[in-house]
Amino acid sequence: MAKQRIILVDDHEVVRLGLKSLLERNSQFSVVGEAGSAREAVEKVARLQPDVVVMDIRLPGTSGIEACEEIVDKFPKTKVIMLTSYAEDEMLFSAIRAGASGYILKQIGSEDLIKALEAVSRGEALLDPAVTQRIFQEVRRAGKEGEASAFAHLSEQEKHVLLLVAEGKTNREIAKQLFLGEGTVRNYVSSILSKLNVSNRAEAAAYAVTHKLKEQITV
Repeated sequence: MAKQRIILVDDHEVVRLGLKSLLERNSQFSVVGEAGSAREAVEKVARLQPDVVVMDIRLPGTSGIEACEEIVDKFPKTKVIMLTSYAEDEMLFSAIRAGASGYILKQIGSEDLIKALEAVSRGEALLDPAVTQRIFQEVRRAGKEGEASAFAHLSEQEKHVLLLVAEGKTNREIAKQLFLGEGTVRNYVSSILSKLNVSNRAEAAAYAVTHKLKEQITV
């Protein structure tokens, strides 16, 4: 089995030496290059075509995230693992958006680092357990924002009317429950259909259920 060819990128030589010493104890890895800056990293990747780049996020000048994005774009066969001392949310999501295959903390144990490199070499994406929960939290938050934006063009009253439409109530029943005139409710329903770009009450009801309108209603 061919060795995994690795480039180490960190502006601290001591860190690079430590990583190199650790990795080269393992027969499946070969450190083929080192770099102390993002620009040098991109140049080394272009010349050496490694399988994996282990790169610090914080580098002098251009950040590791920008270098990651350039490497992934220009050399798609090369995987990038971002290495950082801090579990910062914005850095984490920026690294993911840049195309990093892994995001691990420098506090990671040697065995876990080896496992991370093996996983990324197999084409798997990997996150340090210390930051995985942040991903789930962000996904949930983004999901809620998406649901809320589905009704962004509706007024609060229109949302209440739509909710009752979704419950199968008639205009007369809605008017009675909301203390409105039946004609007013009819106008609200017409406006709702137009704003949601649906053609009838059934489609509006389905839209409300699909986008979890009930959770968006402010009592």
